[in-house]
Amino acid sequence: MNFNLSDEQKMIYEYGQSLAKDFDRKYWSECAERKAFPTEMYQKVADDGFVGIMVPEAYGGSGLGMFEMVLFQEGLSNMGIPLLSLVVGATMSLSPIGDHGTEEQKQKYLPAGCTGDLRFCFAITEPDAGTNTMKTSTMIKATGNGGYRLNGRKTFITDAKESDYMLVVTRNKSLDEVERKTDGFTIVIVDTKAKGVEMHPIDVSIPMPECQYQVFFDDVEIGSENILGEVGRGFDILFESLNPERIILAAVCTGIGRYAMDQAVAYANERVVFKGPIGAYQALQHPLAKGKTEIELASLMTRKAAWLFDQKLPCAAEANMAKYAGAEASMHAIDASLQCFGGNGFTKEYGIFDLYPMARLLKTAPLNSEMVLNYIGEHVMGLPRSY
Repeated sequence: MNFNLSDEQKMIYEYGQSLAKDFDRKYWSECAERKAFPTEMYQKVADDGFVGIMVPEAYGGSGLGMFEMVLFQEGLSNMGIPLLSLVVGATMSLSPIGDHGTEEQKQKYLPAGCTGDLRFCFAITEPDAGTNTMKTSTMIKATGNGGYRLNGRKTFITDAKESDYMLVVTRNKSLDEVERKTDGFTIVIVDTKAKGVEMHPIDVSIPMPECQYQVFFDDVEIGSENILGEVGRGFDILFESLNPERIILAAVCTGIGRYAMDQAVAYANERVVFKGPIGAYQALQHPLAKGKTEIELASLMTRKAAWLFDQKLPCAAEANMAKYAGAEASMHAIDASLQCFGGNGFTKEYGIFDLYPMARLLKTAPLNSEMVLNYIGEHVMGLPRSY
């Protein structure tokens, strides 16, 4: 792994600084308050070619890898303007279509996805399954004429209503019908406006522009052209999507943590109480230095996980460690920054406290830290399974 970034990679990492000149933290926060998707910002990102970072060049993308997507997301988050829609769309949806889609699917979805004309979301979580994806009960059943019908429900689906299509994790055989619990999964591409698709917003107490939804499927017609990969072999695609999700969200965590630290350092150098700048006091300086150290360590693990992914090497351990480290480091960094700002940290003007709910969310979702530690304990360290 080379720690020196190429000129292209530096440009990708620093793109957030350029974007923030037109769409800064204030713009992002105003969208978050209104629960309005930052459409203009997203379109600018698409126009500049960054939605298709991981899409093959033949289909309108840049043909780059997870490492570049990490740099891009971390760079945006460094400016306090994370785009979680790119996690479920560009990373978890367009990239799998590029890897596993038919030629017709690639031609239909990828160029339009790269230009921002089509948006995707990813539907996996269910109210009765939660972390235990094996208990997925959303099902597709063959109709006998080459098609299928989709029934079931999903919850906490980011950007569902605002998207044109969603990748839906389903079963074509229930858990009690298969020999291996990973058998019988099928990934389907669903038009969000199709007959039988119903959505209800979930009101969450987190300042972010992306909305969450409950999604219901009632006899939704699915053609064979809407199957991604092979029927019954969808778990392989799903597995390939989960590590990227954790890696990218780790990058978001380190970015917003770094943004909080930068704001705190600037404030601590200017704010004078008693004899001089408060940044000279070790009671503030040490927590900030510790937060900075944790952020950079998490960022390194995130980049390692991304590099391994791009080399097609096992990266589950590193992806999980990055996700855990990123969430913890982000919360600690924001907390130290809040303490530095004092009462001002809780005001809308400074906007530091507004960062905390997202960091705290990413300790719980899309996979909680306890399950991450279970994975590390069992699969990395060789300890007995606890659940």
